[in-house]
Amino acid sequence: MDAINTDIQGGGKVYLLRPHHGMCLAFFIGKGYSDGFTENMGNMLELLMDGAFVRLHKGADEICRKCPNRCGDVCVSEEKIIRYDSAVLSACGLKEGDVLAFAEFTRAVQMHIIETGEQRKICTDCGWNGVCAGIKSRWEK
Repeated sequence: MDAINTDIQGGGKVYLLRPHHGMCLAFFIGKGYSDGFTENMGNMLELLMDGAFVRLHKGADEICRKCPNRCGDVCVSEEKIIRYDSAVLSACGLKEGDVLAFAEFTRAVQMHIIETGEQRKICTDCGWNGVCAGIKSRWEK
């Protein structure tokens, strides 16, 4: 997977990331829309946790690349997904285009969304709620 930029803070790689994927990755347990999607998400989680940087982006990212719900560069549920992305940015005090260390982003998601219960409001109509419920966030210390 190619980084969009390798010239940041000492050569760290920067990957596009939909803001709501900060919540999805927190509860990822190896289940997904398809085997290809699940494998890609697991690979991206490992790569991102290895010191990567992210550029927050309300559009298709590396995780979306293998999603069967992707039509070109758009999700079949784009309106709902953009609502999730916007809510994550707002709750964390971030904006689209911000570039930050993935670890910094996950701390913000944990502190401002998961620990406050905001996730239940943001993800109220997400089909994966049953998977996330009862699983401890990997971002929790």
